[in-house]
Amino acid sequence: MIKLDMGIVYTIINLIVLYFLLRHFLIGPVTQIMEKRKQMIEDGFQNAQKMQDEALQMKQEYENALSGAKQESVQIVENARKSAKSEYDRIVSEAGDKAGSIIESAKETVRVEREKTMREMQSEIAGLAMASAKKIVGDGAQNGRELYDRFLREASEKTGEGSEDENRG
Repeated sequence: MIKLDMGIVYTIINLIVLYFLLRHFLIGPVTQIMEKRKQMIEDGFQNAQKMQDEALQMKQEYENALSGAKQESVQIVENARKSAKSEYDRIVSEAGDKAGSIIESAKETVRVEREKTMREMQSEIAGLAMASAKKIVGDGAQNGRELYDRFLREASEKTGEGSEDENRG
């Protein structure tokens, strides 16, 4: 049979005690440290994934905000164009109204001046007719043609329009 020597038994007991001591003081803490490192690495990956997801979400929000800003700027430009066009139309309308009132005022002024000139001409013609009537009655001229020629000659001298030949022609 196998003969066991006490030295071998002590060596086996020493090895077993050494194994438990190493396991308790060396392998256990090293395993815990490795587990902690593994957990830290997994947490790091999770945080990195979370940060990447947040970055993608922020990028999407930024793109949406940028798109909204572009639409808003287009709307602002469109509103400015509409406002400018309405202001232009208002100014043109006001200018047209003012021009119309100025034209009407000018027409009225011309009408008043014409009436004034006509009254002056009528009073002047009446004066000339009175003067010619006095000459007809006072001179006792017989020929109507001579009276007519004299009237035209005197009228053209007063108004400065020219000679009797111009009035006949």
